[in-house]
Amino acid sequence: MKKTLVAYFSASGVTAGAARAVADVTGGDLFEIKPAIPYTKEDLNWMDKNSRSSVEMKDKASRPEIAEMCENMTKYDRIFLGFPIWWYVAPTIINTFLESYDFSEKTIILFATSGGSGFGKTAENLKTSVTHDTIIKEGRLLNGYIDRAELSAWVKKYI
Repeated sequence: MKKTLVAYFSASGVTAGAARAVADVTGGDLFEIKPAIPYTKEDLNWMDKNSRSSVEMKDKASRPEIAEMCENMTKYDRIFLGFPIWWYVAPTIINTFLESYDFSEKTIILFATSGGSGFGKTAENLKTSVTHDTIIKEGRLLNGYIDRAELSAWVKKYI
């Protein structure tokens, strides 16, 4: 039987709500990807070109440190990975997460929250952070109210 993990990064709490809903529907374990240095409101000010998030997103090699590792990653076959969309892609802490484990022969299903943009080339860009035999699937945006029946139907495609 395949074991499911729902891992997520949430800067403001919106993605955390979506991740809890996905975990509830999948019965998967929940893991929050926390930065070693938490983001402040000023860090997240995308209007400020010198804010931490702006600087990180300009530097494709940026890898913000993660506060703690997920124990026993080897026991999971399927990972639902959630994050907010920043500058039309995943925040670089998601690359840090993916590069911290061996996801060989695992399936990663992406979900995201966004103020207006879609996935863009997010799935394609994240593939550079995992081994060639890791499957990354672009899932869906989970913005606003999340209908449980609709979410269950979406999740069933991957379980």
